[in-house]
Amino acid sequence: MSAFASTPAPPYYAVIFTSQRTEGDEGYGDMADRMVELAAGQPGFLGVESARGAGGFGITVSYWESTQAIANWKANAEHRIAQETGKSRWYADYQLRVAKVERAYGKTHK
Repeated sequence: MSAFASTPAPPYYAVIFTSQRTEGDEGYGDMADRMVELAAGQPGFLGVESARGAGGFGITVSYWESTQAIANWKANAEHRIAQETGKSRWYADYQLRVAKVERAYGKTHK
């Protein structure tokens, strides 16, 4: 499986989540895996890309068909539990940004 999300031709939306983790796992890894699995089953989900450095700084970008799909994901009951746990336990700092992707291009290794 590629680390790159396979997205359609624009336009679509990107939810950019940057975070600084706290020390220790405390169930974070399992919850992160579950959130990717759960998001993948949501209507309008297009893909996800994520990276985290050794110092705990990470970036996750999820791609969505519409702002309504993003709102539905934000309101998902299981996702809301993960959000609240993240605020109270897993993240020292975080930022979330939503952007409309109007152009996309790149290089594909063959």
